[in-house]
Amino acid sequence: LWCWCDGEAPLAQGPAHRWRTVVHIVIMGCGRVGSTLAHILEDRDNTVAVIDRDPEAFRRLRSSFKGDRITGIGFDRAVLTQAGIERADAFVAVSSGDNSNIISARVARETFSVERVVARIYDPRRAEVYERLGIPTVATVRWTADQMLRKIVPEGGEPLWRDPTGKIVLAEVGFSPAWIGEQVKSVEGSTTSRIAFVDRLGQAFVPEPGTVLQEGDVLHVMARESDLDRITAAFATRGGGH
Repeated sequence: LWCWCDGEAPLAQGPAHRWRTVVHIVIMGCGRVGSTLAHILEDRDNTVAVIDRDPEAFRRLRSSFKGDRITGIGFDRAVLTQAGIERADAFVAVSSGDNSNIISARVARETFSVERVVARIYDPRRAEVYERLGIPTVATVRWTADQMLRKIVPEGGEPLWRDPTGKIVLAEVGFSPAWIGEQVKSVEGSTTSRIAFVDRLGQAFVPEPGTVLQEGDVLHVMARESDLDRITAAFATRGGGH
């Protein structure tokens, strides 16, 4: 669950520019998911620090990995500080223990005020509770890594489905906090888009015209692929003095 914040700007990469703000990410847990995330994030020119209590776990990182390898407990403040948590844009907890993941996520959020915090939870019964605490959760390896990336590195509309002709896509699109409190009908009119469904606290529903956007909503838009960059930009900003 995430939305764009004011002040973000697109990283120009030709016509397919993407929106990025994350610079430094701290990952707790160097298992298959943690190491996969570390490699993907570093390949995208982010700086990464990986924490694990078992130094042998770092063998999962490729030899060319340039990020920091920190041996220690992920919710230890000194360990987090060594990993650069004070300048981190995002924190990801993907160790093998639900309790460790949640404790470390709360420390990152509440003690160090990290804006984007995500925790992996194995017990789905706990996930909604932690979502209500303001900590997004992800309940195999590549799927989890992709979902984590969607939460900590919002990059614009990422197609989730494409019709056989390749012209129509269903995409998850982030939105500026300035849209919170607006009715879906108004948002669709202002952005010239069609919101197919909304994911709210893990529950998907088709919005009614009077549905109001709430913080943490995840929007899924149906559109022509050629319009996706324009729609993404419209959701990321809001004019009219807002």
